[in-house]
Amino acid sequence: MKRTLTLALAAALAFAQQDVKQRARAAHDLAKQGEDAIPKLLPYVSDIDISVRIEAVKSLDEIGGPKTVDPLVTLSNDPDPEIEIRATDGLVNAYLPGYIKSGLSGTLRRVGTSIEAKFTDTNGQVIDSFVEVRPEVIAALGKLVRTGAGTNARANAARAIGILRGRAAIPDLIEALHSKDDSVMFEALTALEKIRDPSAAPRISFLLRDLEEKIQIAALTTTGILLNRDAEPDVRDALQHTKNIKVRRAALTALAMLASPADHAIFLGYLSDKDDNLRSAACEGLGRIKNPVDRPTFETSFKEEHKMGPRLAIAFALVSLGNLDTAEFTPLRYLINTLNVRSYQGVALAYLTELARDLKVRLAIYPMLARATKDEKIQLCTVFARSGDKDTLPYLETLSVDPDKDVAPEAIRSLRTLRARLP
Repeated sequence: MKRTLTLALAAALAFAQQDVKQRARAAHDLAKQGEDAIPKLLPYVSDIDISVRIEAVKSLDEIGGPKTVDPLVTLSNDPDPEIEIRATDGLVNAYLPGYIKSGLSGTLRRVGTSIEAKFTDTNGQVIDSFVEVRPEVIAALGKLVRTGAGTNARANAARAIGILRGRAAIPDLIEALHSKDDSVMFEALTALEKIRDPSAAPRISFLLRDLEEKIQIAALTTTGILLNRDAEPDVRDALQHTKNIKVRRAALTALAMLASPADHAIFLGYLSDKDDNLRSAACEGLGRIKNPVDRPTFETSFKEEHKMGPRLAIAFALVSLGNLDTAEFTPLRYLINTLNVRSYQGVALAYLTELARDLKVRLAIYPMLARATKDEKIQLCTVFARSGDKDTLPYLETLSVDPDKDVAPEAIRSLRTLRARLP
């Protein structure tokens, strides 16, 4: 009798396992049907077995698109960290198509009951400003930052909030800064940097003296970008007392963003530093202070500086100080030409984006479009999208019908971004 009961239980267990495998296979195969399969996937989203839910979230991620948002929000509440991570990446992918290929879920590895994943420190992705994210998505990600199953899931949710510009989740990111996990804190700081809400700046000041190099540097960078002028004494203190060259660079760069005239002497002291990054930051700071007395110094150093990073910073400073000449070998022309150089394209783009907030600079750039290269046109579209005004619209409209198949789409996208910014 006992043996018969044992065999019966074993058979029932085998049948149940076979049923789980069938459901998991069905959830997996539904991805092939595309959006039409989403309603059919819903029962598997809440399946009692984790393996079935994993296949469901994988299928939703593979299908992609706005229609996957609701079930992915549901899956973001799953108690399993792998499912949370895959749901998070899927939500980002719905608004930033293609993200799923570079997201954290692509590095996931399950070892027993734990999850291993590989974060990269560099992540500059962010959605276009005209893209509207549903509030429930940001709310779900904010909750994940606070209560996710494991640090990987929480850090990944913080990264997603930054990419989606989730302003409503700022309180969740601030709470994450008090976490004891460096990866969660770093991703929260990076997200705040991308959201760029100055009101958050005072609440990160306590990290400017953090003992972990990576966190202190991120806090200094975010403080500069958010223009927290109340933190200037703490930033100066970090600059003066650190022995770490990376921290010194971050502190001087933050001061350069804050650009207080009180730091004029500090920037002058770093103009001849042997470190390229420190020289560049000093030039940026002086360029933003806009003291005319510095222009002759920069005119001379622009001819003498041979390192590209500092020379670009000098060009930025000269344009900021009023040199709007566009002839060959002039600072503004140098910045534009550097948009063709892949290794320094991002640096020139950042400088031009800041400079183009000034109407006089934009008016100097517009005539250069007629002879601009393909790369120059594409990058200037981004500059105009971020810093242009109503006067920019005709130039982007012209670029939107450019015969180059890569320029025109970028101009159309930039037009949408600019129009979303304009009142």
